Amino acid sequence: MTAETKYEPSNVSVRTKISALWTAMLFVFAYVDIFSLYRRDFRADLEAGEVGGLTVNQAFLLGTTVYVVIPSLMVFGALVLRPTVNRIANIVLGVLYAVTIVAGAIGEWSYYILGSAIEVALLAAVDYYAWTWAPTGRASSCGLVAVRCRSRSQGIRASKRERMCGVRSRPAVEHG
Repeated sequence: MTAETKYEPSNVSVRTKISALWTAMLFVFAYVDIFSLYRRDFRADLEAGEVGGLTVNQAFLLGTTVYVVIPSLMVFGALVLRPTVNRIANIVLGVLYAVTIVAGAIGEWSYYILGSAIEVALLAAVDYYAWTWAPTGRASSCGLVAVRCRSRSQGIRASKRERMCGVRSRPAVEHG
């Protein structure tokens, strides 16, 4: 006799998924850049005050900081922005960052290309979840609000989750 292991179903919200994807992208982003410090050619360019043909000065460092801060803020923004703003910001920023990451990977070493490909895949997932985010009152609100309705044919109550998501729960007995 074998006991079957049953796991509690896990419904992760779209906001949490998008936030986690931004977080994962930033980890890969940081580590790929840190690994560049192991390269002699990169360190030599840094010593000469250049990175990728650009002079390292206050404007460069300010621009780089802004470039890194925006996705860092999206980790939090994905959790708190209004849904419409959230969707637009995630879609637009996901595409823009994917384009800049692909452009930055041209001519780079294989570790950098692999890291960039993973970053782009994570950003594609951000865009996917933001694009397919169901409007309020549809699938995204399944299980959050239970509303009772009476089925004339069967005399049972159906929750909003059952009606909106097609999920069947066990019938409840109608009282009085």
